[in-house]
Amino acid sequence: MDRQTISALAHADHPIAAPLDDDSVHRLLERGIPHGDARVLDLGCGGAEWLLRALAAHPRLTAEGVDVSERALARARAAAGRRGVEDRLVLHRRSAADFTAPHRFDLVLCVGSTHAFGGLSATLAAARGHLAPGGRVLVGDGYWTGTPSAEAVEMLGDLTDLPTTLDRVAADGWTPVGGHISTRGELDGYEWSWTGSLASWALDHPTDPDRAQALEAATAHRDGWLRAYRDVMGFLCLVLRPTHPWEPSAAGVASASGVSRNPG
Repeated sequence: MDRQTISALAHADHPIAAPLDDDSVHRLLERGIPHGDARVLDLGCGGAEWLLRALAAHPRLTAEGVDVSERALARARAAAGRRGVEDRLVLHRRSAADFTAPHRFDLVLCVGSTHAFGGLSATLAAARGHLAPGGRVLVGDGYWTGTPSAEAVEMLGDLTDLPTTLDRVAADGWTPVGGHISTRGELDGYEWSWTGSLASWALDHPTDPDRAQALEAATAHRDGWLRAYRDVMGFLCLVLRPTHPWEPSAAGVASASGVSRNPG
């Protein structure tokens, strides 16, 4: 069982792959999406749940999602068809860090996928290259609420505390115009859903050859959460605008490849 399959099973009951409840997702999208015609891009979209919700709520919106997982993109195509928004969604199977497009976007999202760029600052630099004048970025990443152990740092990467995170965002040329700090309920609910969904799949498939690996992955994830990072990690989403006037840049705007339009 590969990592993409494990992730798909673990997120079966929590399609937003981040510790956010439905109300929080709705508020962040409403803060980030402009009125009227607009383009939205999700870098590391997974099953494209953010985009699907945005398209359902905003009929004049068009959206593009980028991810390396064909399984996740297939789920997104199917869900877009069920929700009747497939004609306004384009999916690209490729690395988010390598993605280019012939146009810019009014909202660029990257929630829980900053690892694809090597961290928050690099993610914001990439997002800037895709941003239209007056556009916004919606980014979500972890931060330390206490002193992490070496094990926690190894698992989650080189995070900083909340004030330092905001200082770095400002130093990179961004001003927060909205945001959300995940509550303890959101954080714990996400982890229980992740581990519980994966374990439930294993218990529901007693003869599947991947059953033991799924149970092992659920147990390892739960132990890491409870023993290594539950008490020292928080999750922050920010809606950002560039602090200084927009300047044209060639980054991010070019002929795109690896495009899959829905349906198809």
